[in-house]
Amino acid sequence: MTDDVSPDHILQVGFGFWASKALLSAVELEVFSHLADGPRTGLGLQSAMGLHPRATYDFLDTLVALGLLQRDGAGESARYENTPSTARFLDKRSPQYIGGILEMANARLFRFWADLTPALKTGKPQNEIKANGASMFGELYADPARLEQFMDAMSGISLGNFTALAETFDFSSYRTLTDIGGATGQLSSIVAARHPHLQCRTCDLPVVQPIAERRLKERGLDGRVVAESLDFFTDEFPPADVITMGMILHDWNLENKKMLIAKAYRALPPGGALVAIENIIDDERRQNAFGLMMSLNMLIEFGEAFDFTGAQFSEWCQEAGFSRCEIIPLAGPASAAVAYK
Repeated sequence: MTDDVSPDHILQVGFGFWASKALLSAVELEVFSHLADGPRTGLGLQSAMGLHPRATYDFLDTLVALGLLQRDGAGESARYENTPSTARFLDKRSPQYIGGILEMANARLFRFWADLTPALKTGKPQNEIKANGASMFGELYADPARLEQFMDAMSGISLGNFTALAETFDFSSYRTLTDIGGATGQLSSIVAARHPHLQCRTCDLPVVQPIAERRLKERGLDGRVVAESLDFFTDEFPPADVITMGMILHDWNLENKKMLIAKAYRALPPGGALVAIENIIDDERRQNAFGLMMSLNMLIEFGEAFDFTGAQFSEWCQEAGFSRCEIIPLAGPASAAVAYK
């Protein structure tokens, strides 16, 4: 009998950081933006990015082998170009650019994940707080420029999810929507543009409000979507038919998750809906690897914070008084967890 057991998968996962860092460095060096206007030779890219000759072709051909670039020809006359996906999602001039989250992964998370083992043993965060005692959010909100960069990163990765929500969730019977922790107002803007009958508001901390107001004006939605200040730890949520939270609940421990869900329940009318957009883990905890690894990332970032299953969300919401829940798949590993009052 032939032994078909292979170590290939083990080695691929074990050395996965090689491929990851090649992509993250390519984003940092803006490889895909340099190719936005058409194919270029290796020497042309070497000059544009300031690469050392020893590194140029190994780096570019690695991106080809990983399916992140295309190459026509061989040697110094070969010309490199973007793939359809890297042209759409990794060119900084593209409206669908998602590289911001990869920039953050390169600048912060790649190094912090080197300390996953201490996180697993201690349950403690392994980010900036180890060096200076300041939490990630404390650092971000103290620097408006860095805060806006972070929000841009989150906007890129959330675009597909928020668009899918606007297209798949039935908003027809609702008239008002409040997005809690709404950052730049992206979710409210996408939903308002798709459903003109809705009046939307986006709520976040006072330092965020001017950013959201500027972005809403740029989108031509400053009349349809209102930006307001709110501290969701100390303030009650404003009344609305639908309350949304995009990648908010997973940032907190169980006590705070339940507190936010209870505030949403109090702010909703009968028939209203709480919609939490998250990388919802499948109930059997076998399939959504990204959601599970995001939960490990929450361990590294915050310690007690964690991602969760649809069954857990339903349990917490029914405890708060909601009558029923459903999970609506969105883009990739993300879903909308919906609780109806």
